[in-house]
Amino acid sequence: MLPPRIDKEIVQKSIGEYADTNQTEAQRSAIYQDLLGFVPPRIEARLAVTGALDPELLDLQERMREHAMYPKCFDVKTAQLMLFGMLLMDSSDAAVLHGIAARRAGASWEEMQAVISLCFLFRGLSAANRGAELLANIAKREAAQTEAR
Repeated sequence: MLPPRIDKEIVQKSIGEYADTNQTEAQRSAIYQDLLGFVPPRIEARLAVTGALDPELLDLQERMREHAMYPKCFDVKTAQLMLFGMLLMDSSDAAVLHGIAARRAGASWEEMQAVISLCFLFRGLSAANRGAELLANIAKREAAQTEAR
């Protein structure tokens, strides 16, 4: 479901150490940890690589992302449901991350299905099939986390 994690030791040896002076890598990762419960592998890679090679750009990316993803007019659940639907419409593999975030923010299965149903109207059965698969995998992930506790 998610790409493999990077080897941060190889990144540090080959590309360089994290050099962002605005926030530590742990501070940058915290927003993702809070939103998703983990830092997705591609985001972990961007933080490590861009944080080493172009920390100013990393700071700009993260400030723009935070500004756009947390608008004052929407609660987190609503924003994440919209992102889930937008990314599902685009067949983006990032849809699952925003589905996980929507659930963590309080979205019900019914709300998630309603978003998939809206996508179905304009994207067709492929969105309905993919959406159902994503919900099933999110449910499996949630069940595994419950069992692990």
